[in-house]
Amino acid sequence: MSVQRRLARFNRVFANRLAGPVLSLLPGFGAVLHRGRKSGREYRTPVKVFRHGDNYLMSLPYGPDADWVRNVLAAGGCVLVTGGRPVRLVEPRVFVDRRPAAVPAPLRAVLGWLNASYFIELRPAAVPAGAARP
Repeated sequence: MSVQRRLARFNRVFANRLAGPVLSLLPGFGAVLHRGRKSGREYRTPVKVFRHGDNYLMSLPYGPDADWVRNVLAAGGCVLVTGGRPVRLVEPRVFVDRRPAAVPAPLRAVLGWLNASYFIELRPAAVPAGAARP
């Protein structure tokens, strides 16, 4: 098992459960709320979030085959909790960017060290007039 896969497993089993609720309150972080493709179970996955125009961009340090990414793609979206506020996101798009221009310069080095060149971009869902936000 590769180092990245072991780190992903450790994060999924231990770190995400402990740090996840706190991280989603910090600037630049969030939690993706998504449903399992087979189980239907709700999951909460901490992520690093960047704004790219009106859209939200998240780095995929474990690649596009991570379960949460596959769940979001299959569902056509997710809810992102960032800064304590939920935002419904739709139209997920996974792409490779070897030199991520949308990422702040100090974080490019960290993502390069992790060999994290995959990203997922989603746009906020339109909210009908008079409707409450998610």
